[in-house]
Amino acid sequence: MKLLYEGKAKKVWEIDDERVLIEFKDDVTAFDGLKKDQYKGKGFLNKKVSDHFFEILENNGIKTHYIKSIDDRNFEAWKTTVLPLEVVVRNYTAGSFCRRYGVERGKKLSKPLVEFMIKSDELHDPLICEDSILLLNLVTEEDLKYIKETALKVNEILSGELSKANLILADFKLEFGKKADGEILLIDEITPDTCRFWDSETLESLDKDVYREDKADLLTTYEEVVRRLG
Repeated sequence: MKLLYEGKAKKVWEIDDERVLIEFKDDVTAFDGLKKDQYKGKGFLNKKVSDHFFEILENNGIKTHYIKSIDDRNFEAWKTTVLPLEVVVRNYTAGSFCRRYGVERGKKLSKPLVEFMIKSDELHDPLICEDSILLLNLVTEEDLKYIKETALKVNEILSGELSKANLILADFKLEFGKKADGEILLIDEITPDTCRFWDSETLESLDKDVYREDKADLLTTYEEVVRRLG
């Protein structure tokens, strides 16, 4: 198979004109790659979590790129052109939101907040408002509306599922892609790398923040997420 793309945590291999293979790596990075390590088994755990959530979302009517699991590290997906936006949904104050606005971690927002970033390593994924997205023609107004509505639906579904595991979905990042026929799909991954999962009682981090902040062992933390999800 032809390697189409290699990122920080995944490789994308071409199966044919319509399908790709998503391979999960053991690499972990933080701070735009300034901190980098490998944890044997991390790719397996993240792939397992992604399988779990993509299947739940598909069963709840969310259109995703996920087709089926292949093995412990790979799943088959629809090939898309990645849209140049990262979508962040926030339910609690955390991370860059706290640094940007000088607020404490762990405050529940009165309603979910949807933020957009330009997907660009070179620009360090800058925040962008909806008007600027449209003026720069990054996506159409119709597509932006669909993306925002879908992100909020995903938030509702995942928050409900995580509550059963005594976890809070504090915030998370989504990416979207467009198939050759123009259909927009939720793509990428849904893992402790891209989401902030907190214990519902202690607000303890069960995600990549344990690596960013040297708070706990990453592999043990991800194993706990998998255990809770069943």
